[in-house]
Amino acid sequence: MQIRESAEMYLETILVLSKKGDVRSIDIARAMDFSRPSVSVTVHNLEKEHYIKINENGTISLEPAGREIAERIYERHTVLTDLLIAIGVSEKTAAEDACKIEHDLSVETFECVKKAIKKMGKK
Repeated sequence: MQIRESAEMYLETILVLSKKGDVRSIDIARAMDFSRPSVSVTVHNLEKEHYIKINENGTISLEPAGREIAERIYERHTVLTDLLIAIGVSEKTAAEDACKIEHDLSVETFECVKKAIKKMGKK
């Protein structure tokens, strides 16, 4: 399944926000520091592609395909952040850099990163 990096970011953001409660477009706009109109366009496109559902009350939830992508990207983000912190990168920089790397890493490389972290005793 091929999906653009920006869509992955939206889905990951929705996943993270949903852990705190209901998610609305305004929450996504604030979290990503994007304008409400651009978020609205993307959210409607994600709904058309069946990655999310916009409920009658305006809340947004992940559909199974969207949840799968969001969880994959979020796992990459957390694992990469942990690795970068383990090698001495500050927490803030590690999180920012992990966000940049998480979308471009191959499955093979990510699996090796997870194994390396496990050997380091981090997870």
